[in-house]
Amino acid sequence: MRSPSVRRALPLLELGGLLLVALLCLLFHLRLPGRLPSEADYRAAAERLQTEGQPGDAVLLFPWWAERARVFVPASLPVYGYLGSDRDDLSAHPRVWVLGQPELPRSDEAGFLETFLTGRRAVGATSRHGTLTLALYENGRHRPRRFTATDAYARARVYLEQPDGTRRDCPFDGKAHRCPGPAHLYVAPEWHEILYEPRRCLWMHAPGGKQRLVAELDGVPGGVGLRLEGGIIFEHAFPKDARFSTTHLGVDDAVSGARLVSLAIPPGLEGVQKAEVRLPDGAPHTMKIWVQADNADRRQVCLDVLGVEPEVGVRG
Repeated sequence: MRSPSVRRALPLLELGGLLLVALLCLLFHLRLPGRLPSEADYRAAAERLQTEGQPGDAVLLFPWWAERARVFVPASLPVYGYLGSDRDDLSAHPRVWVLGQPELPRSDEAGFLETFLTGRRAVGATSRHGTLTLALYENGRHRPRRFTATDAYARARVYLEQPDGTRRDCPFDGKAHRCPGPAHLYVAPEWHEILYEPRRCLWMHAPGGKQRLVAELDGVPGGVGLRLEGGIIFEHAFPKDARFSTTHLGVDDAVSGARLVSLAIPPGLEGVQKAEVRLPDGAPHTMKIWVQADNADRRQVCLDVLGVEPEVGVRG
């Protein structure tokens, strides 16, 4: 049992603790402005990007949550910054600019560089603009695109396909291929988030049951790495309830019917899933991109299919 003197001291100790926390918070906020860039700093960095930036370049924010920089980056340069963007290969871009604020609390510049520098080489010197840093890197993870389904979607033939091969067409209305039935059954490029990563990808929601939603495309070049990328959007990937089913994504050869590449996304599997195979050299291919889920509830899929310069060792 506590003594009367201890009971009387407890409120004073609690008050002292609250005052200490308040003083630390005040000290943090008083020091913070000295670690933040001014508008002039942002404009100076943006001027270098405008002058030295090239088509195909990208800008990566460090740390990823230093979002204000987006306002100043030239509109011609895509900006990446989301939880996990340090690990993004940014393979669509031959060069990457890192716009950093290393003096921000918990920025962990050493940890960022350990992840980011793999396969990359600095080009020129890092410039400082107040508390901003701007550095250019050659991206050794670059994989030039020779085909992208999101760019070619308008010329696709889209349909609902039953297991016996019968089809129902999904006509193109100038913006999307819309299928008969529920309003969410259509194919069109949209911006969606897959585990915090914003992506422009093809909305292809599974129709449910054994039927597939198919987008058939001609002109896929031979000899490329055929890469399938996709996932369940927003928070819908997380639940693992027994009533949810595995979502299947795939690409088939439209002529032979052979399966080229596929992904299975069970309930609870988050993030962008990827699979790649090398196409044989020769004439362009016609492929069928498809999605299927026995129970399509909360299995909202966004995907893309890319033809990229093949990596050494990718099986054909």
